[in-house]
Amino acid sequence: MGGFLWFGALSQSFLAPWQGALISLPIFLWGSFKKKYLLSLLATTLFIGVTLLSLRQMAMQNSELHRAIGNSAHLTLQVTTDPVESAPKVSGSYRRTGSYSFLATAIEIDGLHLRVPVRVIADRSVAALLPGQKIEVSAQVRSIKEVRVAALILARDIRVLSKPSAWSRTLGEIRLRFRKLSRGEDSGALIPGMVLGDTSLQSADFKVAMRRSGLAHLTAVSGANFAIVSAFLLWLSQWVIRKLWLRMTLTGVVLIAFISLVRPSPSVLRAAAMAAVILLARGSGRQSDSIPALGFAIAAVILIDPWQSRDPGFALSVLATAGLLLLAPKITEYFQKFLPDRLASALAPPIAAISLCTPILVAISGYIAPIAVVANVIAAPLVAPITVIGFIAALLAPWCGAVSSFLIFLIKFPATVIVWVAHWSAGFPVLTIGTGLRGFILAIVGGTLFVLLYKRWGRKALIAIVVTLLLLASMLWFTRWPNGEWSIANCNVGQGDSLVINLGAHRAIALDVGPDPVLEDKCLRALGITEISLLVISHFHADHVGGLTGLLKGRKVGKVWISSNFAPESESKLALGLLRTLSIEQVHQGDKAEISSEVGAIKIRVLWPNYSEQSISTMPSDGSAINNSSVALMIDAPEFSLFVGGDIEPPVQEELLPLINKVDIYKVSHHGSRYQSLPFIAALSPRISLISVGQGNPYGHPAVETLAALTRLGSSVYRSDKDGNIAISIKQHKISIKRSGG
Repeated sequence: MGGFLWFGALSQSFLAPWQGALISLPIFLWGSFKKKYLLSLLATTLFIGVTLLSLRQMAMQNSELHRAIGNSAHLTLQVTTDPVESAPKVSGSYRRTGSYSFLATAIEIDGLHLRVPVRVIADRSVAALLPGQKIEVSAQVRSIKEVRVAALILARDIRVLSKPSAWSRTLGEIRLRFRKLSRGEDSGALIPGMVLGDTSLQSADFKVAMRRSGLAHLTAVSGANFAIVSAFLLWLSQWVIRKLWLRMTLTGVVLIAFISLVRPSPSVLRAAAMAAVILLARGSGRQSDSIPALGFAIAAVILIDPWQSRDPGFALSVLATAGLLLLAPKITEYFQKFLPDRLASALAPPIAAISLCTPILVAISGYIAPIAVVANVIAAPLVAPITVIGFIAALLAPWCGAVSSFLIFLIKFPATVIVWVAHWSAGFPVLTIGTGLRGFILAIVGGTLFVLLYKRWGRKALIAIVVTLLLLASMLWFTRWPNGEWSIANCNVGQGDSLVINLGAHRAIALDVGPDPVLEDKCLRALGITEISLLVISHFHADHVGGLTGLLKGRKVGKVWISSNFAPESESKLALGLLRTLSIEQVHQGDKAEISSEVGAIKIRVLWPNYSEQSISTMPSDGSAINNSSVALMIDAPEFSLFVGGDIEPPVQEELLPLINKVDIYKVSHHGSRYQSLPFIAALSPRISLISVGQGNPYGHPAVETLAALTRLGSSVYRSDKDGNIAISIKQHKISIKRSGG
């Protein structure tokens, strides 16, 4: 029943109000006509899900807020979720400061009363707000793709109307103090996530590792957390409370507080509803039935908030629990035929959970990670101690910081193991399938095919499939990018620049670092680079320097060359602060360097900027004056010649005409924009042209005119938005290219 209620709300979420009834009504009529009353009952449940969602859709569409989209308004809001800080993002050449986002209920707009959910974006002034508080804002009302809210509120002039309740303040203080005491490396950032679902301390790099390793579910409070906390409370209370129903009541009260503490996300509400049913069943002396409890939990969550039917986290939570209840016992029984009991019991739960969750995971990530099973098996025994001890530490944090700190210190050891497993398993190749509906359908088809083959041929089919998967994993490993020798690599860092020249022995020259530290570090790890002999920052636009922390992560850096133009000041201050302990040199036209490599000396000539203070005319592009102060280099190696010039535009390109010659490889300036000097490109006449550009960027990069000019010269053009990471191998002046795919 719960599943049909879920499906009814889910299907309606993609349709206009009441259109989902066209699915349920024919089923109901057919069931009634054929006297198949169970079918009619299921159709009725389906219709209830459609109705719940349709009423929410109509409430949002007919509200005054919906009519205010595109205009300014004065609103009164009630905070629903904790404000979460978003990381600063690079947009074009500049870095946007981080903002705060949270869900709220709009209760008044320009004097008119209403009650609809909204997404709010605001500045740092909202950081301390807690759920339940009311605020008054002046705002721009915008449309938003997030279907569960009526509008996006870009808030300013924020005035707090009410203080948080004592209950809310206490819970907020617990979360805040626990977060502060847990600060540190990734292991410290992991603990609040595993205990309270608070991932605010986790770096973007660590979040990617957790997702890629299949361990991200550990930081989503779900049924496992409730089961662990419930078991601990029942065990602890037996020493002071003899009657079972009193222990159950106490456990239920604590779990209600726990829900408020971790915040009622979809997985939390689902797990709470299921835990409530199990507790009631045990308290009444009846044997609990987990499957009906799961159905009740699904129905309870959808009845409270039908929009949760569309939340991937809710789907993953339900499917993982269903896998544990339905598949894990059968898998355990099967494994026990040829494995020790403990090993069979350890392997079965992660395999069961991942089996049902895979279609959703593929739809979100676009890939399958076979190593995820191994990662979950290693991490599983460490979850309970971290959860129980962390729960106690969180409760003590506001009032007994010393004890809480000691407990956190203890669980940092198992947390460190999980962190190591996440980073280790994230380095394994994955099977890329595709995101969205395509990935979901392919995963479903693959799973169905597996079941059919197993039913037809049994153990032989299982062995054949396992062998096939192992062979596929081996192929992925041996065909990974760059897999072998390479001379030059263009890293796919989005809308930005990052080029690497191989010196051998894990050493390299790095030319710019792109906008994204995670992508920069990922590319350099794939290339096996641990030492940067020379780092060149062509100029201080964020799309060339924003990924600096990724390059510095665990790597030794020798010299640093920078432009003489320190604009924009915010970016140069940040970059120079990170590089303050290194040897930094402002380079100008005429400067030279020679760096040894395994294939001979790499000779570098600086062609730009020059020493003069002449005014270079600007083009109508983003930050053109700064672009034209980029460091431009001519690089000659025994096997290749390369020109790289940051974002220089025609005025500078034409100044350089007397200084350049034909090259093997041209790193196309300014992401292949239309601001190019055709005589300059002709003078270079590159065999290979590399364009570093973000997929679907709003700037029209690379320009059609630039691509046409390069093609006319017979240059082979490779671009990161379509080719992904690009590795060039050059031997005896013969060039071969390997791409990772866009």
